[in-house]
Amino acid sequence: MRNMFCFQCEQTAGGKGCTKVGVCGKQPAVANLQDELTGALVGFARAAEGKPTDRRADDLMMQGLFATITNVNFDAARIEELIAQVRNAKETLGGAGDFPAGDLWNGDPDLVSLRSLLLLGLRGMAAYAWHAAVLGYRDAEVTGWFYKGMRAVGAEHTVDEWLALLKEFGEINLKCMALLDQANTATYGHPVPTKVSTVIEKGPFIV
Repeated sequence: MRNMFCFQCEQTAGGKGCTKVGVCGKQPAVANLQDELTGALVGFARAAEGKPTDRRADDLMMQGLFATITNVNFDAARIEELIAQVRNAKETLGGAGDFPAGDLWNGDPDLVSLRSLLLLGLRGMAAYAWHAAVLGYRDAEVTGWFYKGMRAVGAEHTVDEWLALLKEFGEINLKCMALLDQANTATYGHPVPTKVSTVIEKGPFIV
């Protein structure tokens, strides 16, 4: 019997997945809340289909996905707060069922792998898009794809359909990376080789 399941990182237990506690220190309660939040985000995306969303909803989608990246947020109370916000937003749009969290990682291994590839990719793109948004840069096509992608995560597809979705997602993710590059360089300038001190100073600090 497993207490949790997480295989987002390359250090996962046995190269297969953490099932008791994360090698990163993530506790089962947090891992299970991340899965619950993911299921709620699928429901949110379903509720939003064919309807306009505002910036508040879009921000919630990005922040929710960002919070489910493997070790970004271990604050159970904050994740519970996000779940409540997502469900409230979902009801505002007319309501839709959450995707059962247990179904994320169960089923035919090939299909689970393809679903996971899209889901984890969406989480990574959410980090890029949110960082760009904080700097004032957004793209409607990128934002819209979070909803499309999460609806796809909650649906059944053939292998060929998954591959087509993943190809389309790759193109959108590339656009998002370009958006983040534009946001960073416009805000901070282009990186250039720079001389730095190599003198050892009293810490703590991060290199």
